[in-house]
Amino acid sequence: MSISGTTAREAQEKQDTGRTDAALTGGWLTFLRPACIAIIALTLALWFVAIPIRYKELGTVCSTVCGDQQPNQSNMAQFRASGLTLGFYSSYIGTLEVFFALTFVVIALVILWKKSDTRIGLLTALFLTTFSVANTSATALMITYPVLFVPVNLIQLISWIGLGVFLFVFPDGRFSPSWMRIPAVAAIVIFVLSNSPFFPPGLFLPFFLAFVLLTLLAQIYRYRFVSTPAQRQQTKWVMLGITTAVAGILGLSLLVMVFSLSQHPNSYFSLFGDTLWYLFELLIPLSIGFAIVRAKLWDIDVVINRALVYGVLTVVLGLIYFGMVIGLQLIVGSVAGKTVQSPLIIVVSTLLIAALFHPLRRRIQGSIDRRFYRRKYDAAKVLAAFSATLRHEVDLEQLREHLLAVVQETMQPSHVWLWLRPPEQASTKQATWSSAPPAPQDGEEQ
Repeated sequence: MSISGTTAREAQEKQDTGRTDAALTGGWLTFLRPACIAIIALTLALWFVAIPIRYKELGTVCSTVCGDQQPNQSNMAQFRASGLTLGFYSSYIGTLEVFFALTFVVIALVILWKKSDTRIGLLTALFLTTFSVANTSATALMITYPVLFVPVNLIQLISWIGLGVFLFVFPDGRFSPSWMRIPAVAAIVIFVLSNSPFFPPGLFLPFFLAFVLLTLLAQIYRYRFVSTPAQRQQTKWVMLGITTAVAGILGLSLLVMVFSLSQHPNSYFSLFGDTLWYLFELLIPLSIGFAIVRAKLWDIDVVINRALVYGVLTVVLGLIYFGMVIGLQLIVGSVAGKTVQSPLIIVVSTLLIAALFHPLRRRIQGSIDRRFYRRKYDAAKVLAAFSATLRHEVDLEQLREHLLAVVQETMQPSHVWLWLRPPEQASTKQATWSSAPPAPQDGEEQ
């Protein structure tokens, strides 16, 4: 069997694996690459200066204006009662921030090394570097050295502008549709004006929400009408990283609200929460770096499919388990006339969950495949039915029709033809037989 349309297939393979990023050439490359490298170098120099200042800030109890995560007088009693010391706290949080920023920087430098001649490469390396430093040590540096206010503030502005433009042009560095340049320029102007004292503070939040909505619509349009299959894979990887990070951060924030937890450092539990927060945030640059640098991506659909299946399975089994434990305890307690916590109830509930695991997983897998992966699900069903047909069909003509129908339905090629090797004559010696397959006629299947 052979599938025609070789030229189209080779073009598709080249499109899937080739480099389709918008390249920089000539004067643009000569100007932009050194400029981005200079800004990144300045950012890293300021970061190195700020690291010891940040460690010192975290190890000092503030009384008036406090830095981010800096201990204050109001919670020092709980801080010391939990066994924490300022030295340990400063070392732990400071090192965590350094690791956080270093991950951003390493990913940015790898992208710069691999993709420095593309728009998306330079833009991503620039915003990852400036964003990591601006959100860790920059404030402490400005407080200690007010003379550095202008360059630090400029880096913070570049980080937000770079992030905004990145959301418009990812993954290939082009605006799609082209008129998106207009709202992108407007957003940059508003970002610049928001740093001035004349900008009304109440306008920033509506602007930011409108900006996020606009970039989301631009990415949806790009994904549906512009992106190649490889670019759609890139988008899925980044969206998976962002979604997981946002879900994790919102989950931590919900726990803080539900249990009325202090948002100031006062125990080892707060250190654990800070660690989880940083780890969730790191999923974003990791997914961006992986999507941009990797030429051939792993099948993200498999990752998403497994995450959906086992995420739903975990929630359902958890609800069943706790419902059974609580329900059986209430039933046994009502019969016995007192509250009962029997180990037998735990054992029975655990055994039932173990028995339900595989059947429930199969049902959830089937439901998700039918709902979100309909084309692959139908193709799998067709192939399974064809495998059953192979075991019973003996008529060659019927088998040929089944085979062509299966290929057409599952792969949907532009043309299909089938060539069968003729049988050897019994009276002749076994010999190698070769022949060019017949050329298919236009608009005809053989």
